[in-house]
This record gives sequence, C-alpha cells and structure tokens, in this order.
Amino acid sequence: MLGAGLAAGLLPAAGARAQDGWPNRPIKLVVPFGAGTSTDVIARLLAQRMQPLLGQPLVVENRAGAGGVVGSDAVAKSAPDGYTLCMGSIASHSVNMSLMPQMPYDVMRDFTMISLVTEAPNLLVVSQSVPARTLPEFIEWAKKQRNGVSYASAGNGTSSHLAGELLKMKTGAPFVHVPYRSGAQAVTDVIGGTVPMTIYQVTAVLPFVKEGRLKALATTSAKRLEMVPEVPTAIEQGITDFDVAAWHGLFGPAKLPDPIRDRIYAAMREALFAPDLKDLLFAQGLIPIGMPPAEFRPWLEKDIAKWREVVRVSGATAD
Repeated sequence: MLGAGLAAGLLPAAGARAQDGWPNRPIKLVVPFGAGTSTDVIARLLAQRMQPLLGQPLVVENRAGAGGVVGSDAVAKSAPDGYTLCMGSIASHSVNMSLMPQMPYDVMRDFTMISLVTEAPNLLVVSQSVPARTLPEFIEWAKKQRNGVSYASAGNGTSSHLAGELLKMKTGAPFVHVPYRSGAQAVTDVIGGTVPMTIYQVTAVLPFVKEGRLKALATTSAKRLEMVPEVPTAIEQGITDFDVAAWHGLFGPAKLPDPIRDRIYAAMREALFAPDLKDLLFAQGLIPIGMPPAEFRPWLEKDIAKWREVVRVSGATAD
C-alpha cells in the first residue's frame, strides 16, 4: 500500500487548490442500513474523525430498506457536489446486483468509487461433533455423507450464505444451505450440533472457539488474521481464490469531481489509520483497508462478477 500512502499525502494539497470552495456546509453520510450495524459503526467512527480534517460536520443518516437499496439509491440520485455520500457494503454495492433483478441503480454506472474502507473477514467453524480438525479433513468427511452436510447462514442472500455456496462450487462437497433469521441463531444451532457448519463473522464466533464450543477450521481471508493467527486460511489449505469477506466502501454519486473525491479519500484514509481507531475496529471484526479510488473501481468490478457467478450457479435468491 506504499502507493496509496503516497497518494494520500499528495491528494489534500492538489484537491484544495482545485476546489477551494468545498466544503462550505455540512456533508451528509448516508448509511443504507439500520443504526448499530457494522456499516453504521464504521460510518460514525470515521465521520467523527473526518470532521476536523474537512472543516465541516459529517452528519450520518440511516436510510435502511431493501437490503441497502433504498439509501444507496437516494445517494445515486443526489447532486454530485460532494455533500451527499454513502457508506455502502458488499450487500448494497455488490451482491444485490445479482440477487435483485429490478435494481434501481447500476453500481458501476451510478456511483463514484472513493475507497474500499474496511473488510470484515469470516471464520469457517464447525460443531465439536464434526470429526475434522482441518478444512481438507472436513471436505473429505462431507463428501462421504450420503445425505449431504448442512451449513447455517444468517439468511438467504447474505454473505454467509454465498460464502457457503462458493465453497461448494470450489470443492464439490455436498453442502445444503439452511437459512436462519439471524446470524446469532445460526451460530447457536452450530454450537448445539443441529447444523454442522457455518461461515460467519470473526467477532461473532471467536468467543465460542476460545471456549471450546466450536472448532475454527479456516479463515476466509487472503492472509491469516491478526485476531486469530493460529487459524490457517482456506487458501493455505488448498481452496484456490477463496478470499471471502464482507466489506464497507465509501461512495459518492456518479460524476463527482475528481478534486472533491480525492479530498474525501485523503481525509477518510487519515481518519481510518488514526492510532486510536485500530482497537475500536478490531472489536467490530473490521480490518482497515483504505484502498484508493483508482484501485477500488476495478476491484469492485471483479467482486460483482464473482458473486454474480455464485448466484448463477447456486440459484441463490434474497429474502
């Protein structure tokens, strides 16, 4: 990320010269999900720290509905003047493009990509009754089960659902999806042995792993996680290209002027890597990324394509 760091150092001056009048009033940061969600938490943490850097308040507004579509659509249709931004997610700005056939916006056309802000990786965990200690052992065991092996998710169309379907595609294991109304319910049933496996947020399952009530077989990140360095990645264990994490990204409406975009990015990145923020993010299972705009756009295009293929093959639908 050396290039990103250099860019962050250069962007504020360039942006300030090109856009001296911005911002001259408060900036609205729309969160297309409810209060208390991880998207809301990261938006509020950053808004607080970006305010002194930009010289204007960032007012967080929750506009939940339709899996993030309602609030995101409002931002897409707003004026591209830098006063309305969106803290989007893997749902609102990636997966929904495939799950929802009647989307009111096209992510690549109707938004300006500012930054991939954070990632929220998952752990693949199994109940203690499963006779496997590694991911390859689990896949081998699953393939021997005549009636398949169930996996729990937080609901149809969620990242935990699609991660399971991607693992099924990659390994050919006979996994059967069992959707729950919430991730907490799903984890509870895996602990109880009702369902053998789930792929879910690190912070939600790690306490049960430490208590010995669940076994962690793999992380779904590209690299081992600082939170659980002893748990190998799925990629290390032979599942190629299995980098699966929920994420949060900062967006503006399409045609946002580059100087304004770059000032927002520079302020966001400085706030994101503030020394006091790391522990707060880790407590939410979030890893700071701060990807610059030029890298975020092609990255997002690939992410949308990846989940489109998973949805196509699995036939997944949203609730």
